[in-house]
Amino acid sequence: MKLEDYGKFTVIMRGYTLERADRIIHVLRDYKEHFVVEVTMNSTGALDMIRTLSHKYQGQIHIGAGTVKTLEDAKNAIDAGAEFLLSPIGFTKEMMEYTKAHGILAIPAAMTPSEIETQFNMGADIVKVFPARTVGPKFFKDVQAPLGKLRLMAVGGVGVNNYQEFFDNDCQYVGMGTGMFGNLNLDTASDEEIRAVLNTYLTK
Repeated sequence: MKLEDYGKFTVIMRGYTLERADRIIHVLRDYKEHFVVEVTMNSTGALDMIRTLSHKYQGQIHIGAGTVKTLEDAKNAIDAGAEFLLSPIGFTKEMMEYTKAHGILAIPAAMTPSEIETQFNMGADIVKVFPARTVGPKFFKDVQAPLGKLRLMAVGGVGVNNYQEFFDNDCQYVGMGTGMFGNLNLDTASDEEIRAVLNTYLTK
């Protein structure tokens, strides 16, 4: 996928069953320009889930892998069909080279200005600041004052009640887990209920 096709909201699916993920993506595909789906590698059956969902929804929504911590993780996720890779830590040189060589978006994590700069210099498409709750929304504006405009994503402690604060401070992307859907029961919610929640993110 192209960087410009990466939506500003990443739906983090950690510990989802295939059935739950499928139900959510069935609705999310109508919001392809705004949302992408991350299946975390530490979820049971993650690779099978990525493989199944990527095949079923090919061209309808972008699906990638999260919690990618090793070169082996990267290889397995890409083989399963992941279009982008996210990590809670920085990519190694080998991980970055392998990811870029396969045309996959690289989204490593960092927490300090030096770490952020290092990951971009290595070839990162976006750098995930994690955990974002620790540094707070203002960090995103402050760090770009000396470093210039950066493609940063806030993940960790970002939810429906505070995500806008990160956007207001020049953060370009946010990633959210179940907090994205508030108190909605994702196993019983109707398509209309899920759609209503998603629409709230597009009206601000």
